[in-house]
Amino acid sequence: MCGRFVRSRPVSDYAALFGAEPVAALPPSWNVAPGQPVLAARARRGGGRELVALRWGLVPSWARDPDKGPRPINARAETAAERPAFRTALRRRRCLVAADGFYEWRATRAGRWPWLFRLADGAPFGLAGLWERWEGPDGTVLETCAVLTVEANAAVAPVHARMPLILAEREAVAAWLDPDLQDPAALQELMAPLPGDRLVAWPVSRAVNSPRRDEPALVEPVAEPA
Repeated sequence: MCGRFVRSRPVSDYAALFGAEPVAALPPSWNVAPGQPVLAARARRGGGRELVALRWGLVPSWARDPDKGPRPINARAETAAERPAFRTALRRRRCLVAADGFYEWRATRAGRWPWLFRLADGAPFGLAGLWERWEGPDGTVLETCAVLTVEANAAVAPVHARMPLILAEREAVAAWLDPDLQDPAALQELMAPLPGDRLVAWPVSRAVNSPRRDEPALVEPVAEPA
């Protein structure tokens, strides 16, 4: 799964990567957690792309109460086209969540230990996601999202069996955000793990376990217990 990630770059960096107009801005975060707002690019009605704030934890449009029931933060890429909560969003409401790192946890004798993964060149990237719009009877609007996951590549597998679906190339970004692309088979071709040699990783402080901690020191390497 993907349960925490890093968004430490200026908003302009993500806007340039996604070719999206920033209509929302969020401060840098070194520990984005479920339930918090994320910065995401999506196709804009009328053409173009926009960078907006979405809450992490998908609420289906048909939910009776956004505060009750499941609010998945992840969707398995292999089954998203079949799941009622995700299948329509996969065809019509895809997004890319702005990131420049993500955390996964490895089992050790001292307990689960966090590792940070980043692109080897340090560039920002998009976490492939799905978004939904929920409207309440009083006119309240809530826009939420979930991040797609795939089988871990060679770099992530020693730490965790799954990893987020990362789209870092402009061609993949363009295809994922193309509202006219709705064929599940064509979308499946984009759902491949990033090659392992594109990532670098190191263990970090367990302080990242607390969503209340959010500072640059969280991404600094530490010694993992033997």
